[in-house]
Amino acid sequence: MPVPVPVPEPVSESLPLRARQDLLSRTALGVFRLNGQFLAVSEELARPAGLTAAWWQVLGAVLREPLPVAGIARAMGITRQSVQRIADLLAAKGLAEYVPNPAHRRAKLLRPTEAGREAIARITPGHASLAARLADELGDAAFAETVHVLNRLTKALDAVAEPQADA
Repeated sequence: MPVPVPVPEPVSESLPLRARQDLLSRTALGVFRLNGQFLAVSEELARPAGLTAAWWQVLGAVLREPLPVAGIARAMGITRQSVQRIADLLAAKGLAEYVPNPAHRRAKLLRPTEAGREAIARITPGHASLAARLADELGDAAFAETVHVLNRLTKALDAVAEPQADA
């Protein structure tokens, strides 16, 4: 005789406000912890290349194409001032350079130098190893679904980011 499999209760589309607040709090705490974990592992991966996680993040943003500091900040979800400080450090260390922006005379574009690309290349083996270990742990489908869910959450937060008058 087959053993009955419990069927989970469907999630209601209209949870009570307190339950929604709890979901938001649990999501935020999970993301904060995940952020800390990613920062720690990124520091470890970047260190042998002579980079910090923040330097790696900014260089990584301009690997495909040069971007203005404001564009990097928008893509990364951090302040323009933070990116400017890191971009200036990268340029001073010879890992990136500013080039003219044909679309905007004053907002120069940041791009990696050959030394910056070489530093990023030194991170690649550790990055690939971590990606493989995570994929083995999660499974490829769940790993891809994680990316999808995080992108959905980001878009949803962007959509509701405007402060509400009654909040």
